[in-house]
Amino acid sequence: MAPPLLALRDIHLTFGGTPLLTGAEINVEAGDRICLVGRNGSGKSTLLKILAGLVEPDHGERFAHPNASVRYLQQEPDVSGFETSLEYVEAGLSPADDPFAARRMLESLGLQGDEHPAHLSGGESRRMALARVLAARPDVLLLDEPTNHLDLGAIEWLEATLGRTRSAIVLISHDRRLLENLSRATIWLDRGITNRIDRGFEHFEAWRDELLEQEEVAQHKLDRRIERENQWMHGGVTARRKRNVRRVRELQTMRSERREHRRVEGNVTLTATEGGASGRLVAELKGITKGYGSAPVVENFSTLILRGDRVGVIGPNGAGKTTILKLLTGELAPDSGQVRRGTNLEMVVLDQKRDELDPSWTVADALTGGRGDQVMVNGKARHVASYMKDFLFKPEQARSPLSVLSGGERARLMLARALAKPSNLLVLDEPTNDLDLETLDLLQELVADYTGTVLLVSHDRDFLDRVVTSVIASDGDGSWTEFAGGYTDMLAQRRNVPAAGELGAKRAKSSVDSQKPVPGLARTDVAATVTSPASAMAKRKLTFKEKHALETLPARIAALESEMKKLDAQLAAPNLYVTDRAAFDAATVRLTAAGGELADAEMQWLELEMLRESLATES
Repeated sequence: MAPPLLALRDIHLTFGGTPLLTGAEINVEAGDRICLVGRNGSGKSTLLKILAGLVEPDHGERFAHPNASVRYLQQEPDVSGFETSLEYVEAGLSPADDPFAARRMLESLGLQGDEHPAHLSGGESRRMALARVLAARPDVLLLDEPTNHLDLGAIEWLEATLGRTRSAIVLISHDRRLLENLSRATIWLDRGITNRIDRGFEHFEAWRDELLEQEEVAQHKLDRRIERENQWMHGGVTARRKRNVRRVRELQTMRSERREHRRVEGNVTLTATEGGASGRLVAELKGITKGYGSAPVVENFSTLILRGDRVGVIGPNGAGKTTILKLLTGELAPDSGQVRRGTNLEMVVLDQKRDELDPSWTVADALTGGRGDQVMVNGKARHVASYMKDFLFKPEQARSPLSVLSGGERARLMLARALAKPSNLLVLDEPTNDLDLETLDLLQELVADYTGTVLLVSHDRDFLDRVVTSVIASDGDGSWTEFAGGYTDMLAQRRNVPAAGELGAKRAKSSVDSQKPVPGLARTDVAATVTSPASAMAKRKLTFKEKHALETLPARIAALESEMKKLDAQLAAPNLYVTDRAAFDAATVRLTAAGGELADAEMQWLELEMLRESLATES
């Protein structure tokens, strides 16, 4: 049997007196596609650094095959001492590597090679770092959050490139779709120990839940055994205990095992403080144009956002996603076009840059605004320590400065601040950054169940598919198109749309050319057909949900009308107010609610019917 390319055995590491790794192991063989998963703070990045040979463990063994080349992508690469991006990438090549590979890889990622590394944006810096590790074509790739700061086009290019590479891969990522598409084995780092299953990430959650259930059963059995032994100890005479010293030692061992057992960290508790209902209309843009200098960022764009919509905004870095959000929320005025915003809007913004967090604040200050030790949540005062526990902060962290928090902790803190404020409009700009998969799942559920309106910018394809009802996507050159459904629905609709004009044809051709990509555009389906809004509508069809709504809404409208007639008759009864005040009040409340539901249903049916007629005419 061939030796592994990389291996770790019985790795132990302690930080500040707290055990981080207590027997972790990894085995990497040729062709492996391993995803390394675990909660924020579990030690995934540290374990990858040990695997790369950059961190020395307190105890354990690292083996590296003498002929194997290894490249490690860290979250924050050190670019000091390099004058150009090409120089930085070339420094990662060995004497035996192709000297032109660095420039080819940079060009594939949309960089020229003459950029100064210190002046690059977050996305450009990440592309440069990827070029350095990919150009060498190593035997082993160790990738720590490779999709951070990348737009959707670059993520899909990276996924396709990693899918073709012959390198073994160990991957840490919060991008569920990337993990599902690439991994063939999963290592779960939990409470310092690694558990491995030779199946991809799509099987991870069921396997993890099974392991946790088995652990719970084992702990229950241990508790029962300790209870029986305690009864024996206290029920017998001293002489009996002396005659069975072995049994006494076994009891002491069981007690020690239970005492030292590290329980699973709980989940974040996410609950949005919802304000009053907004008006039916949230925002309407008609023929909006907005530019900076001579280049338009948004040109002749129209959309209608209604209460309850969950709208995703996607596009390459720099395309104008944040501008779209600011136009919708009224923070920016357009150069031309009409903007109409709804009434009774209570908006909460979650900003990806986290600029509103002062590093000198403590966690408690950030949650209370520096006023006492109470947080108002859903109209009720809660002690800050109690609210912190909902987001997995320990009580002793209340006085910790924000400067010492990890990226995941800062992300959870931003969520805690945003969700405590009453709102009926959530504006989420890259909310998934630095969140672990468990917290991502809970955030998806919260957004999906939120009764208000959600505007979302995200590069997480799985997150978009799970929560949004429509997608506003950039077509380039200031053109934006809105598609019904999630990210996958958008891809399906774009596949059926022919390219618009010569520019669209050129983009479509270049987007599938693996050597000459269009920066910021996907190499797969996203940029395979670049279209105008008019041509997109020409081929658009009603989705299953829209067809179902058209079929079921008439019955819903009829049922509401019938219910309102009965309520009217009930309220018209003589002396109802005097004889049964409670029934009168209940009927009045329900009649008002039913009227609102009827208006919403009629409006929805009218919009869908107009859409159906429009599509039938255009086809």
